[in-house]
Amino acid sequence: MIERDLHGYGGSPPAVWWPGKARVAVSLVVNYEEGSELAIGDGDATRERSRWVRPLTARDLASESMYEYGSRAGFWRLMRIFDQAGVPATFFACAVALERNRVAARAIPGAGHEVMSHGYRWEDVTLLSREEERRHMEMALESLTATTGQTPTGWYCRYGPSVHTRELVAASPHLRYDSDSYNDDLPFWARVHGAAHLVVPYTLAANDIKFDTGAFGSPKDFEDYLCANLDQLHAEGAETPKMMSVGIHMRLAGLPGRAQALKNFIAYAQSLGGVWFARRDEIAAHWREHFPAQKGQAA
Repeated sequence: MIERDLHGYGGSPPAVWWPGKARVAVSLVVNYEEGSELAIGDGDATRERSRWVRPLTARDLASESMYEYGSRAGFWRLMRIFDQAGVPATFFACAVALERNRVAARAIPGAGHEVMSHGYRWEDVTLLSREEERRHMEMALESLTATTGQTPTGWYCRYGPSVHTRELVAASPHLRYDSDSYNDDLPFWARVHGAAHLVVPYTLAANDIKFDTGAFGSPKDFEDYLCANLDQLHAEGAETPKMMSVGIHMRLAGLPGRAQALKNFIAYAQSLGGVWFARRDEIAAHWREHFPAQKGQAA
C-alpha cells in the first residue's frame, strides 16, 4: 500500500545546513536517454511519440537523428560547460544508452560526475510486472557498473515509479536513495516496511523538458525561470537552506542557444554566493550523516 504524505515538514522544516554555510544546494541533472528510447529500428514494436510522423509503428528518422544530436554534440557541449565552470553534475543514465556510447560512459565519472541509474532502458516501469522491474533494475546496475566503472547508488525512473519501485530500490544492496518524487525542496526520509529510506526529490519545473511542452519558448525563458527559482530559494535559505534541482536533456539544453542559458544560470549562481553545487550522491551522503532518520519519522 502506497500512502500519500500531504504534510511533509509542514511549518517546521529541519535545521538544515549545507557545506560552506550555503543557502541552496544546486543539483545539475543530465538525463542521458539518447539511444535508449523506443525505436522501430532497434526492434521495438512502436517508437517514441513525435510531433509530425504517424503512425507510431513507422520509423521517424528525423526524430531518431534529434536523439543522436544529444549524444553526438549536446553531451560534449554540456561537459565543457561544467568543466569550465568547475561544477559537478549527476547523470540520470539509461544503461542501454551508455552501452551504445562507451566513450561517454567513461567520460562522465572521469570528469568527476555522478552516474545514477535511470533504468535499463528509458521505459515506463508501470508496464512491467514486479519481477520484470526487479530484473531490469539488476540489469541496469550491472550494465552501468561495467560501462562506467561506477556503481550507481541512486535511482530515478522515467517520469514516475511503479507501486513496487521504492521497495525494490530499498532492497538493493547497492542503492541508497531514490529521486522518484517531486514533492519537496529538501531530501526526506520515507518508510519502506518500517525501515527508513532516503528520498532526494527531483523536479519537472526547473527542467528543460518544458521546451518540448511549449512552456519555454526561448532560451531566455529557461534562464529567467532558473534564476527566479534560485532567487526565491536563496532568500528562504537565509533561515532554512533549501535544495534546487535543474533538469537537463542533452537533445534539449545541449543545443547551442539553450546551453548558453544554462551557462548563464551557473555563472549567476556562482556570483550570488551561498550556493553549493553538488552531486546528488553528495547531497544524500550529507543528509544521511547529519540528518539521520529519527524514530517514527516518515509515514
